[in-house]
Amino acid sequence: MYVKICGLSEPEHVATAVEAGADAIGFVLTRSPRRITPERAAELAAQVPGHVLTVGVFRGEAPETVRAAALTAGVRAVQLHGTHPHGDFTALKDLGVTLIRAVDAQADLRCGAFDEDLLLVDAPHAGSGRQWEWAAVRGRASGRWMLAGGLAPGNVREAIEAAGPWGVDVSSGVETSPGVKDSRLIEEFLRNARG
Repeated sequence: MYVKICGLSEPEHVATAVEAGADAIGFVLTRSPRRITPERAAELAAQVPGHVLTVGVFRGEAPETVRAAALTAGVRAVQLHGTHPHGDFTALKDLGVTLIRAVDAQADLRCGAFDEDLLLVDAPHAGSGRQWEWAAVRGRASGRWMLAGGLAPGNVREAIEAAGPWGVDVSSGVETSPGVKDSRLIEEFLRNARG
């Protein structure tokens, strides 16, 4: 099971995620309680080994803004949330990074439909930590897709069984308060996701 830990902002939590076996680490570079600057993301990304994908997360920014922030941050993937048109993905293809399209369950759930490399299917209110009907996407999402939204150490196995994703993505489910990660929860989530 591919596991992405998102919304990291502190070196100790990045280290925990890497040591516990995360496949990807997300840095939020858009409006959010978890937002960090591209410069801070670059500092954190520098401590991540090459086998772990570093992801810059964006929502609604123009491609040129995404490009500048991604280059400053030095991330190897860009995740676009929301209603970014196909042209935004096309405009970023030459960055040479992994492109992730993040949508809710009402969108086109075919990975690659927008020339993205990975698809992330999130709750209707991304980042809220609220559970949703994970089983609603079983059989509808295709290709390399990750499930997100309301996931936590205590329910990730249930969510995986309900939806059948290729991977999972967590942010608020490993926090003690908005934007404040907990190393123990990160470790537990990774263990349970693969258990």
